[in-house]
Amino acid sequence: MAALPTTHVDAVIASIQSKSAAARSRLAASWRRSMLSHGLDPSHDASQDCLSSHDVAQRREALGRVMDIAAPKLDRLFELVGSSGCGVVLTDCDGVVVDHRFSDADKTVFEGWGLGLGAVWSEAAEGTNGIGTCITEERAITIHRNEHFMARNTAMSCIDAPIFGSDGQLIAALDVSSARADQTQTINGLIAEMVGQIARAVEADNFRASYAKARIVVADHEDASSSMLLAVDADDVVVGATRGARKTYGLEVQGKFTPMPASDLFGRGDGPVGFEKAERAAVVRALVRANNNVSVAARDLAVSRATLYRRMKRLGLSE
Repeated sequence: MAALPTTHVDAVIASIQSKSAAARSRLAASWRRSMLSHGLDPSHDASQDCLSSHDVAQRREALGRVMDIAAPKLDRLFELVGSSGCGVVLTDCDGVVVDHRFSDADKTVFEGWGLGLGAVWSEAAEGTNGIGTCITEERAITIHRNEHFMARNTAMSCIDAPIFGSDGQLIAALDVSSARADQTQTINGLIAEMVGQIARAVEADNFRASYAKARIVVADHEDASSSMLLAVDADDVVVGATRGARKTYGLEVQGKFTPMPASDLFGRGDGPVGFEKAERAAVVRALVRANNNVSVAARDLAVSRATLYRRMKRLGLSE
């Protein structure tokens, strides 16, 4: 019988070389990318890459209003987890730390582990880790202690969620890292729910700001793992959608959004079409606003009461 792995490095190498079902898991796939695609060594213990303050400032500027939107939410998240030995980290889409929240007692530990501003946590730089693997796989993820690729990172538990921009492309990652030796998978699960909620809130607020002149419709769907928002203009044309809403309605998940009538997207295209459909919608809206008072609705539509009655009859609308 083959000897069992005795160290973390042995375990990583054995998993990469194995042909078992366990070796085909998502974690093992990330370990394989780390070693075979990125050429990393799990025993490597050299100092971590860190960008200059000037580079960090440029990356913060590139994120624009997302930084302002995220700041109070990072504060709130830190209020919830900071006292339990956790730190809160925000990175850009390249895994570069652009903001963080640490307690005074834990700051030295976290910065010593490479979570200071400018630290690079891409999978290509650090192998399997919460931030980098979240960004690579574009999904919420928890990397608990020895699930990390680098042996030097196995003292941490990292819980992450992606943040997508109004065009559906990944723009940032939200991370909670713990320095506690007694951090359990159960606690990780509770923190993961909070991280996901905060990430979705940042995503939703940024989307609303991107379509400030449109009305925002919440898509009806059971999936709560991402924000489900649509931006609809005054002509009932959908002009934008979050990544979650795009996936729900079978649209391209990222890139420029192609405007479309709301009725087409929602699958409610039966009945009148063309100008007749638009006229009916305009009359119905006027009647609703007027609480079904035909005289008031006619005045709002700038037509006579008799004209409105004739149009209502033609459109099959009763008073």
